[in-house]
Amino acid sequence: MNESVLPLDTRLPAMLRSGKRLRGIFNGLPSPAIVEMCAFAGFDFLVIDNEHGSAGIETTEHMLRAARATNLPTLVRCLEHDIARTLDMGASGLQIPMVNTAAQAAALVQRVKYPLAAGAPGLAGQRGSAFSTRAAGYGAFGGPEHTRRSNEGIALVVMIETPEGVANAAAIAATEGVDGVFIGPNDLAHAMGHENRWNDAPVQAAIEQTLKAIAVAGKCPGILALSPEDEDRYAAWGARYFASVTSGIIAKALKEAAQGGRAQLNY
Repeated sequence: MNESVLPLDTRLPAMLRSGKRLRGIFNGLPSPAIVEMCAFAGFDFLVIDNEHGSAGIETTEHMLRAARATNLPTLVRCLEHDIARTLDMGASGLQIPMVNTAAQAAALVQRVKYPLAAGAPGLAGQRGSAFSTRAAGYGAFGGPEHTRRSNEGIALVVMIETPEGVANAAAIAATEGVDGVFIGPNDLAHAMGHENRWNDAPVQAAIEQTLKAIAVAGKCPGILALSPEDEDRYAAWGARYFASVTSGIIAKALKEAAQGGRAQLNY
């Protein structure tokens, strides 16, 4: 079977292990068209933001279709109660916010991985099996092969956003089944008493400590990087997954246009 025709895109774990710099983009706007735009712009992957975004479950599935059609690997940042349905829709991976301990990370791994047959190789979990879903081609690609592909090919990225998470970063990153650890700088700054000022020295020190701990554990460290200078600074601390945000980019472009800075557009 040609992998490109399968609903489930399994490239993300290998990408996160590659050692290369990766540029992802968060999208909280409920629009398959924006997903296509991100693919055509050349991002390495997309993060559908269902923690702070407004997409419903049906629109999320349509955005995943748009991502697959344009060959764009896609994580979904979702809350824990939506893990099962998000995986069944065919997400390439999950990004789970507010993970503070290794035990919490290990419990998430169990919810992402299917059980395996006795003696079968690989990391087993407790994910509920249903092969009638989009991820399994509505039954066309179900069964043991779908179980294997899912367990090996769905990425899990957990987010550190509190001082407790910073203190436990090494253990969280070392958890088997975790592919990457992403620092949420805005929430971390708030949790540390610095409002949204994540460039304050104490917050930057916590970010540096955390990125280095994740890298030492051999997992992919991620961080929001809104400028080339941010990306280079964080890369020096071990980061390889850098994210920006569609709404911020769009709002900036609209503001520049409204103020007269009209760039040439190709329609």
